[in-house]
Amino acid sequence: MEYLISLVLVILSGLFSGLTLGLLSLDAQSLRRQANHGDKNAAIIYPIRAKGNLLLTTLLLGNVAVNTTLSIFLGSIASGLVAGLTATALIVVFGEIIPQAVISRYALWFGAKTIWFTKAVILVAFPIAYPIAKLLDYFLGSELPTTYSKHELMDIISEHEDSEHSAIDEDEERIMHGALRFSHIKVREVMTVAENVISYDENQRLTENFLEEIKNSGMSRLPIYSGEQANIIGILYVKDLIVEDDLISIKETEEALERKFMTVGAGDMLDAVLGRMLKTRQHLAIVLNKNKRFVGVIALEDIIEEIIQQEIVDEDDVED
Repeated sequence: MEYLISLVLVILSGLFSGLTLGLLSLDAQSLRRQANHGDKNAAIIYPIRAKGNLLLTTLLLGNVAVNTTLSIFLGSIASGLVAGLTATALIVVFGEIIPQAVISRYALWFGAKTIWFTKAVILVAFPIAYPIAKLLDYFLGSELPTTYSKHELMDIISEHEDSEHSAIDEDEERIMHGALRFSHIKVREVMTVAENVISYDENQRLTENFLEEIKNSGMSRLPIYSGEQANIIGILYVKDLIVEDDLISIKETEEALERKFMTVGAGDMLDAVLGRMLKTRQHLAIVLNKNKRFVGVIALEDIIEEIIQQEIVDEDDVED
């Protein structure tokens, strides 16, 4: 009978110890997300894990009570030294090391399977555990949420892509890295500088050679200037030239030339520019420096390429 009682106490000690480490190692926010996505084990554990201080206090009270009882019980059936050594060996090996090593690895599954035991212990220890938990809540506050920096998130994504247990592939890793990085990139880093911009004077006439030239350029929108390239006065929409009369000048067109256009600063961040483009439905912006001088253009395509970390090549692009 004494051995049976000792065995039960050792099992309870291991259960309390393992659940303390296992359940409290589970992040409450992660459990909530998993539960929202249909994980039944997470849904079972989350309501208990959300009350972290009450759970901690209850499990520690149970662990201390069981270990103390085990030591006293062994002391009643064996000499002091033998009881002390036996209790220490049993508690350390079977009450701490083994259960913590096993349960911490399978915390979600084991915690869900033994949730009835945890709830029962919380109910029994409630008169003592609840006041202590409330004091901890008052002085320490609720648990701090787990947050990650952008660099940490990128590392986590890379680790998932490298793991055989994750569904994240190389393309998803590249795009997510780009999405996390592009808000720190300035317009000047990705824009097409003025020297490389194809633009035309407003007095350019819609000749056959001109139409063939812009067709071969592959551009759908072209900056139009007056007098000098730095003086941009509008954007020419190539697709609208089909409805214009032949041989008229660009400034005389009725549909193709849009004199209201978007301007951005060379030092603006890409995320802010993307937001403006989406709001105004603009695909091309004229880039100005601090002196309001034309220094280049940036297209929606340029920003998307930074996000997906890959060049967008269409049928009109010339392969290098």
